[in-house]
Amino acid sequence: MTNASARPVVVLTHRVHPQILDMLGRECDVVPNQQDDSLPASELRRRVAHADGLMAFMPDQITAQFLDGCPRLQVVAGALKGYDNIDVSACTERGIWLTRVEDLLTEPTAELAVGLLIGLARHVATGDRTVRAGFRGWRPVLYGRTLVGSTIGIVGAGVLGRAVAQMLSGFNPRLLYHDPDPVPSATAASIGMERVELAELLQHSDSVVVCAPLTADTLHLLDHEAMTSMRPGALLVNVGRGSVVNEGAVAELLRSGHLGGYAADVFEFEDLSRPDRPSGLHPDLMELTSHTLFTPHLGSAVASARLAIEEHAARSILQSLAGKVPDGAVNDPRKPSTSSVPAV
Repeated sequence: MTNASARPVVVLTHRVHPQILDMLGRECDVVPNQQDDSLPASELRRRVAHADGLMAFMPDQITAQFLDGCPRLQVVAGALKGYDNIDVSACTERGIWLTRVEDLLTEPTAELAVGLLIGLARHVATGDRTVRAGFRGWRPVLYGRTLVGSTIGIVGAGVLGRAVAQMLSGFNPRLLYHDPDPVPSATAASIGMERVELAELLQHSDSVVVCAPLTADTLHLLDHEAMTSMRPGALLVNVGRGSVVNEGAVAELLRSGHLGGYAADVFEFEDLSRPDRPSGLHPDLMELTSHTLFTPHLGSAVASARLAIEEHAARSILQSLAGKVPDGAVNDPRKPSTSSVPAV
């Protein structure tokens, strides 16, 4: 460990499993937050002022100004996958490791994406409300659509997009994908993925699943113009980042009937890297209950997965403080020119 005269201090911004407190507590002085809510910004700054390590989560915004208040900090371990809420360059310039968890969130999030698509296609939420309102037995209502043999487009074909495609392949669909980086040919062939331009994907897909990270290039990638080019009645599911989709345009196209439905586990107001992010979900989307299906960022909300994610982040903290290259390193503070791009 780095401090010969004292145990290093590690701050945790959000609730973790008790096992993580024990794991870190064997070698560090741990400052936890086992409450349900995020800490007020002033309290978090106070806690990290003398911290050597920090475990950060999606609601945290780690900026250059924030890091200037943590002169001892050696590692920011993200219990997350996409890290657009953390300034990578600022970490690197200050000699701070940034780590993330790349693979442990993939399958749970892909599984939820498929669930949201099925829920939207088969009117599951509306059906639940119908039964609770006094259902009297089978009537010819709420006819939906099947995924079997349909054309499904995937925007963003990193590990998440490929996992979604793999899970959807059992429905024998035509799988189109758009990504600046092609999927390795052997992988694409084994899953049955066909690379096309975004315009072609939108025009030919019965359903579109967004798995892309938030970058300068993907902000509102699916804007009003792009979504207007989609097939009338097409379904849209977002499990990448909220701001890849323009929620206001989604609401407008749902009201006009051009979009058949929208499901999301991620929302524009969550994207802390955007200074102009909205304060909440678009109010029109809140009202369109029969055409929408929303979940509160449940992508990785699987108990075993969350524990494994926290263990990975804790291990990377201990590795960094021991002078080792940590698992899941995004940057290399030993090379100040290093930078990277968020990935999903």
